[in-house]
Amino acid sequence: MGKLNDLGITVGVNNRAETIFDSLFPDFMKIEYEMPSQYVRKYWDAYSLNPERNNNLNGKIFEYILATLCVREGILPIFLSAKVAFVPNVVYDLMFYANERGPICFSAKTSLRERYKQADLEAIALKYVHRKALCYLITLDENEAKGTKEKIKRGDIIGLDKVIVATSDEFDGLIGELKGYEFSDPPTVKVIESNQIITKEKLEKIKSD
Repeated sequence: MGKLNDLGITVGVNNRAETIFDSLFPDFMKIEYEMPSQYVRKYWDAYSLNPERNNNLNGKIFEYILATLCVREGILPIFLSAKVAFVPNVVYDLMFYANERGPICFSAKTSLRERYKQADLEAIALKYVHRKALCYLITLDENEAKGTKEKIKRGDIIGLDKVIVATSDEFDGLIGELKGYEFSDPPTVKVIESNQIITKEKLEKIKSD
């Protein structure tokens, strides 16, 4: 088992994406970098030389790069492939819980095209339940990111807070911002709370009085 498996970034054995990720550098904890975007670029450039590249692998490797970067930056805990109470049928790529804001999610897309629509819908669903949540679409697609940013400005995209290229200065700024939050496990949701609860036990008690 490798470090990714030990940390819970990957699950199970014989994960091809994990094997490829591990082959890029001996140990992600020892990679030297000055800014978060540099870490992403180093990893992605190394992966770009892999002849096995395909869309599925691209997405997984990108998620692993973002997750391991957050580990290096101390932004923990990280929740991968996360589900949120009262937000049905949505699985978020990377999620964090900030005491100040509630859920913060990264939707990781190596390329965008129409995929921003799905990320926006997922963000809307999250904010319907958690009004102060933050939702970021993180991509490597510089050209598409420009157009998507314009859509946010025009109000065509209403759920996503920002679209950010992971190899840009803006991404460095985002990671710096996140490090200013206090992260924790999310609170346990008590679905119903009341001081007036009528139970079978109470009924039995009054019957026997």
